Parts: sequence; C-alpha cells; structure tokens
Amino acid sequence: MKGFFSSALARGLFWQLIGTLVGAGIVTGIRPLMGLNALDTFFFTEPAWVLGGFFGTLFFLAGSGVVSDWFKWARGIDTPDHHEDHHTGAAKYINVSLDHKVIGIQYTITALLLIGIGGLFALIFRAELAASQLQFLTSDIKLFSQNGPQLYNTLMSLHGMIMIVSILLGTAGFINYVVPLLLGAQDMAFPRLNAFSFWIAVPAAVLLLMSLFLGGFDTGWTGYPPLSARAPVGMQMFFLGVFVAGWSSILGSLNVIVTVIRMRAKGMTAWRMPILVWAAVATALIALTATQLIGLSFQLVMFQRLFGMGFFDPAKGGNPVLFQHLFWFYSHPAVYVFILPGLGVISELLPVFVRKPLFGYRWIAMSSLGIALVGFVVWAHHMYTSGMNEYLRVPFMYSTLLVAIPTGVKFFSWVATIWRGKISTPTPMLFVLGGIIVFLLGGLSGPPNATVSTDLQLQDTYWIVGHFHDTIFGGFVFPFFAAIYFWFPKATGRRMNETLGKIHFWLMTPSFFVLTLGMMYVGLLGMRRRIVDYDPALGIDAAHLVMTISAFLIALSVVIFLYNFFNSISKGEKAEGNVWNSRSPEWQVPSPMPAHNYEKPFEVIGEPYDYGLNDGGFVKFIEPAKSNKH
Repeated sequence: MKGFFSSALARGLFWQLIGTLVGAGIVTGIRPLMGLNALDTFFFTEPAWVLGGFFGTLFFLAGSGVVSDWFKWARGIDTPDHHEDHHTGAAKYINVSLDHKVIGIQYTITALLLIGIGGLFALIFRAELAASQLQFLTSDIKLFSQNGPQLYNTLMSLHGMIMIVSILLGTAGFINYVVPLLLGAQDMAFPRLNAFSFWIAVPAAVLLLMSLFLGGFDTGWTGYPPLSARAPVGMQMFFLGVFVAGWSSILGSLNVIVTVIRMRAKGMTAWRMPILVWAAVATALIALTATQLIGLSFQLVMFQRLFGMGFFDPAKGGNPVLFQHLFWFYSHPAVYVFILPGLGVISELLPVFVRKPLFGYRWIAMSSLGIALVGFVVWAHHMYTSGMNEYLRVPFMYSTLLVAIPTGVKFFSWVATIWRGKISTPTPMLFVLGGIIVFLLGGLSGPPNATVSTDLQLQDTYWIVGHFHDTIFGGFVFPFFAAIYFWFPKATGRRMNETLGKIHFWLMTPSFFVLTLGMMYVGLLGMRRRIVDYDPALGIDAAHLVMTISAFLIALSVVIFLYNFFNSISKGEKAEGNVWNSRSPEWQVPSPMPAHNYEKPFEVIGEPYDYGLNDGGFVKFIEPAKSNKH
C-alpha cells in the first residue's frame, strides 16, 4: 500500500484533485468581481467545474511525472533514454514507463477496469428493465441529485461512453504491446509520447465518472443538443472527458503510423508485414484524421453552454443537425477503430490454429484500408430521421452498403483459410471462431439499418441496440479476449487456465446470442431504446427477463475470466518455448520478452503465414559480427 501512495498514479490523482480545486477556485473568486453569484447547488458554478476539470487534467499530467522529461528538455537539461524500469512487479504498471510492453499492459488493465464499471452500470439498468413498470429506480429515490428515472438515463448514457473509451484503450493496449514485436522494433517510435498517450486517458476516465456525481445527464452517449445544451453540470464533465480522451487516441495513432513506416526489421516489406500491422495502420489513419471532429462537436456545445454561443441553437441562427454531422463524421468511422484491430487479431490467429496459410493475404490487407476509406462516407445513415435534406439519403444508403464488399473479403478469406485445415480449438481459437460468428450476425443485421425504407422503422428501436452490440462484441470483445489468451504467455511467461477459459467462452457466447437476439426481437415489436419503462401491453416482459438473466450470465463469465487472468499471473502454468507453434517472431524467443525485445535483430526471409509448408521460416536472427582482435 505504501508503494501505491508514492506511485505516479496516486500522485497524479492527488494533483488532479488539487488542480480541480485551483481551477474552480479561480472562477469562484472572479465571479463576485463581475457581479455574479459565486456558488450554486454543486458548491461551484458550471464554469468553475469546467475550468477545474481542465486544470485537474494538467495537474495530473505534471504530478504523475509523465511530462517531466519534456520540462527538463525545455530547461536545457539532458534527458537520456531510460528504457529499463526502476520498478518491479505490479509497481511497474502504476508508474510511468517508456517500455511499449508495459504501456500496452497499462492500457489493457485500464480497459478491463472500465469494462467492469460500464458493465456494472448496464446490470443496474438491465435489472430495472427485467419487468415493466418501475422496479427500484423510482421517482422516490434520490441519489447524486437525481431521482430514479434520471439516474437510469445517466447510467445508460455513461455505460455507452465508458464502454467506448474502454474499447479505444483496449485496442491501444494490444496494438502497443504486439505491433513493435511483430515489426522487430525495440519500442514505439516515440516512447515518451507513447507514455503520455496512456496517462492522459486516466484523468479523462476520472472526468467521465465525475459526471455521475454532478447531476448526471440524459442525452445518451451521443450528447445531442438541444438536450445536452440544458442538461446538468455532469454533461460538461462528459464532454470534457471525451475531449481529453481524444488526445490519447490522436497521439497514439500518430505513434503507430511512424513506427510502422520507420521501424520495420530488415526484409519486412509492406507485403510481408503481419496482417495485424495492416489493421493497426488502417485504425491509426482513422483515429488520426477523424477524432478531431467529435472533440470539436463537444467543444462547441461546451462553449454554447458556457458563453451563450448559438452554434446549435435555432433561435440564434444555429442548427442542431450540424452537430450530428460533426459527431457522426467521427463516430461512425470510430466503429471501425473498434473493430479493425479485432478483425486483424482474427486474421492473425486463424492460420496458427488451422495450420494453413492465410488465404488472400493481400486482399485482407487492402480490405482493412478499404473499410477505413469507405467508413468516412457513410456517417449520415445515422441521420435518416434527423431532418437532414432528403436527397442525401440515397447516396449515403449506397455508400453504406458498399462497406459490405471489403468486409465480405475478410469473411470469405477466413472461410477459405478454415476449409480443410487441421483445426485445433484452444481458448484463443474458440474466441476467434465466436468473433467471426457474432460479427457475421452484426453484419447481417446491418443492411436494414442502411436501407432508407427499413431504417425509418427501425431507427431508435432496440433492434439498433442488438445490432450494435453484435458488431462491437464480434469485432472487438471476442477478438480482445482471444488476444489476451494468446499473448498472455508472452507477457507473463505463464499460461492462463484452459478449463476456466473454455468455461468463460461457453458461458458468455450463448448468453450473448440470447441477449442480442432478444434485443432485436423486442425492437421489431416497437420497443424504443433509452427508456426506463415500457408498456406491459407489448407482452415483452418475459423477453426482458430472459435478456436480464443472460446479461448477468455474461457478467459471471467475465468474473471467471478476471479471476483466471489475475490468478494466472503468479500461479499459471509456466509457458515453455513456442506454446502455440507460431511463425510470428515474438514466439521465436523465450517468454516473457526482455526489456529491449530482441537481443539479436532478425531479418525477414519468408512469408508470415506459410503454415504447413516446408520452408525456412519467417525470420532469421542475425548473429553479431565477431570482432577481429590482433
């Protein structure tokens, strides 16, 4: 415990609290000089909370020490590389490290923590929906300045955005850990920037959670005005938290692109890069170029609330539909930020467990870039019912349907890879197969949302909720678990328990199918999303009860996974050698990886997925030249 209080995490959180009080205090002190009230029902006024949140973020970064090297450099002090960590054990992960492997694990642990919080929120409002009429979130309760229905709205809204942030951190986690290893690099191109990208996400998560205690908000995760323009102070913390988290995504994606371009091993041409690297590049291109739009849209609503600007207020010449265009121009490509790394994991792991070459390697690589490109011209299919110009509907319908082509390339390549392969099904492979099937269901339920005539009926129903969860679970959650089970031995030198892993899979998968198919069923019957209660006359009480039970079974499976994960770190079976018989370079060296990855550099001499062929392997390690001493 003493080590925790002296850690970068504890120092950062302490200084975030101090910074929040300083920023809020500045506004509180100025307001009386302007003839304004200094305080409100939340002790501070809304402007005070916003400036306090901003100052808190800056103080966190300074207090944690993640910017110390830059401050020294600015003062002319030499800052040599210090790649090796001074901390050991768990302390490494709550202190600043420049090692991409430690940072990848920090991202992953933070993502798991947020998934747990967001999942807990979902269980609360899912329990409320188990039957019609209000169960326990009634108007009589009062919590965090909110009555039951208001609290439901806040939990539902926070569930959405916390899960999205956790997915962004999760993708950054395995990209950070694995991509340099696949490339033969010693680290990411900018190690200090890499550390900064992670640590700035921590105060962002704190700001998001602060919104729960500052009156909450009732807009859903999208934050649409005019609702967001008049929501409680918690709305501003939500906006500020997402704005700060966006910096993590932008800077991290820049680092990935430079690393891939500049730090590949000898002989690793573009067409010899592992397929997960292609997926990471496509993801980074989206995040680098589109994330600014969600930050801008939220920032404009913040300014509208703080300064009375009229960006989205029709009475002042603004247009609320403009917000939706800005928001969805990022937020639909963001879906591919979530799923492209997951689809890359599927393509990466599939040949390992079917012992066959990956079918259509170049087509899969190009399909990732194709999805990223087409993803920028489909955003308005979310807006068919928004009041935008009707002539825009048809071109956006066709562009949305066009996404099925590069996505279909991946599916057909996976099927061809599996065909007549020598399939083995350890836990990672189970989650790969589960991801393919669940994502296929998400894909098949997508065209009705893209087609104008059907989307007008399905928009804002639980059909959309079911489709979205299928897409995210199949495209990210299942591959995320597959990646953890697969690379856990490389990170820790131990294997996770196979029996518990399979219990996790077989408990979660059928429960998830029941949950999402139930969502689509009640959606077709007219159940609206984002509501705290529904009409008993719909006759869907039994369906909601079954969905709630399924949700709790999914939560139980995740608890089993977490026990397996943390218990295996110290008590798991030792991982000896190449535990998966993989051709990938990181499995050709002992586990866990040393601080500088590869003691000997390697040269790429073959193809990455030539499983089952008699060849010389994918890489050859280069022996150091012997010195001639006379």
